[in-house]
Amino acid sequence: MKDIIQLLPDSVANQIAAGEVVQRPASVVKELMENSIDAGATKVQVIVSDGGRTLIQIIDDGKGMSEIDARLAFERHATSKIKSAEDLFSLSTMGFRGEALASIAAVAQVELLTRRPDDELGTCVAISGSVLEQQEPVMVSAGSNFKVKNLFYNIPARRKFLKSNQTEFNNIVTEFERVALANCNIEFSLSHNGSEVISLPPSSFRQRIVNLFGKKINQQLVEVEVASPLINIKGFVGTPESARKKGVLQYFFVNGRYMRHPYFAKAVNSAFEDIIPQGEQVPFFLCINVEPSRIDVNIHPTKTEIKFEDESDLWKIIAAAVREALGRFNATPSLEFDDDNIPDIPVMDIVSANSAPVSAPRVSYNPGYNPFKTRMPDYRTGGDSWEMMYDGVAGDKPLDLSPFEDLPDEDLQSNVCKEVEETTLLEEYIPMAQYKGQYILVPVKNGLMWVHQRRAHIRVLFEKYKVQIQEKHAASQGLLFPERVDVTLSESVTIENIQEELSALGFDISNLGGGSFAINGVPSGIDGLSPVKLLMDIVHGVMDETGNVKTKIYERMALSMAKDVAVVAGQILSPDEMKVLVDDLFRTSSPTLTPDGAVVLYVMPDKDIEREFSR
Repeated sequence: MKDIIQLLPDSVANQIAAGEVVQRPASVVKELMENSIDAGATKVQVIVSDGGRTLIQIIDDGKGMSEIDARLAFERHATSKIKSAEDLFSLSTMGFRGEALASIAAVAQVELLTRRPDDELGTCVAISGSVLEQQEPVMVSAGSNFKVKNLFYNIPARRKFLKSNQTEFNNIVTEFERVALANCNIEFSLSHNGSEVISLPPSSFRQRIVNLFGKKINQQLVEVEVASPLINIKGFVGTPESARKKGVLQYFFVNGRYMRHPYFAKAVNSAFEDIIPQGEQVPFFLCINVEPSRIDVNIHPTKTEIKFEDESDLWKIIAAAVREALGRFNATPSLEFDDDNIPDIPVMDIVSANSAPVSAPRVSYNPGYNPFKTRMPDYRTGGDSWEMMYDGVAGDKPLDLSPFEDLPDEDLQSNVCKEVEETTLLEEYIPMAQYKGQYILVPVKNGLMWVHQRRAHIRVLFEKYKVQIQEKHAASQGLLFPERVDVTLSESVTIENIQEELSALGFDISNLGGGSFAINGVPSGIDGLSPVKLLMDIVHGVMDETGNVKTKIYERMALSMAKDVAVVAGQILSPDEMKVLVDDLFRTSSPTLTPDGAVVLYVMPDKDIEREFSR
């Protein structure tokens, strides 16, 4: 019997490893940016094309590599970060496994140009699918220049499952923001398809947050700072007014590394209990410094999950630090004054300043005064007594009902009602009722149908807006005063990418630059709604969409807008409005469910009703 276990070739092993390290173009951007930071770069440029599918280029001014190091860096488990197992417990660098470059080179065409500052010539290394194609000396600037072309070109199945260019670029922006926030002393820039998206100069942590997420957030930040033997925390949390359900900016950084930690996020949110509406969250940007020996960053391939010692104690410290910051925020007046200019208000001792004793003021009044005994002129009759206004009411004189003489008598009114009833019955009118401002009750052949009015309206509006986007014929209503909205980098990219679809819905939006947009017009028929909230709900809905089919983007936009515009629970509808809504519902493609799968209607069978009353 033949042996069946065999060693895999290095190229295959690298492709398997790449499945963990290189999940999408954003993974490449993250790994290469972290390498630049570890190399001591003060300036990092990120250049991508087609959402990273065709090109990812990272240029830095770090210390560069020698000819031997440039070639050896693409070997598996080759690293300059650690030398022994003990070094894993005192890590201070971003990467340390030595798998990133080998994994990237296994699934893409990679070219590296690098030179150390003291060397006259640099090195060019070209590798495709783990195969060395070229290595030669070149003239190049000091630092490193990585070009990653045609990601997953040799694994068609992986390339096929990449999302749309917009989605992949949004993921790149997310990784770019995380690295840029954690390294405020470094200059970063990001370009996509030949256009610079953002440029970040070195700055303070607060200024870096403002540069990335807009000036509006500057007014919504509360500083957090605490030092303890276990942990040091420094950063910002949002004010209660900044809370929202979608698109919340929440960042933890541990020793300069971005981290996801739902347990610690609950500690932050616990400080806002009973302060913000249920289901909403506040943004936070918290930098945590802890002894490297007390954490393990080697539990996840992308190193975004970290294990801590004494997590319960750290939870309490984080929660207490946020509460203390909120307490200081509430104690601070909303208007800031210069303390040096506040005038001293003297406190006067009233008793000592006046020789006379202090007594309560006296008020004089006439206890016999009766306002009803005062005669006022009667402008209707010319008399001077108010009793004359009621002449003829208690006596035999009949009241003047001439203004109401055109009302029909009771028999005539009954005939009119009967005619209306007969007319509506001839038109097969089905009487409907509204229950608790939330359900519409409709008699049907087999029982009583309950229609959820808000969900029914969402289904009707969804199909209406979807057609408008596809056919681009929605009406727009101009705003008398355009509204300005400040957005984050990823939100700005999304708005630019769906500009045509927003116009099809009826939005008129112009880019003001610097992450700001002006809303000049909105879809007609949304009176009473906030244009800014409506726009941002649509943008966040698109950002959450993971599909690469444009139809899915249309549906997400239509659903977001329908939810904002639809009637709310408790809204009273007239009989005509109920009838129109139910009729429109049954003209839709799926009247029983909302686009996101919620039940719209329920029929209570006659037999169930009769059974209850037969007891």
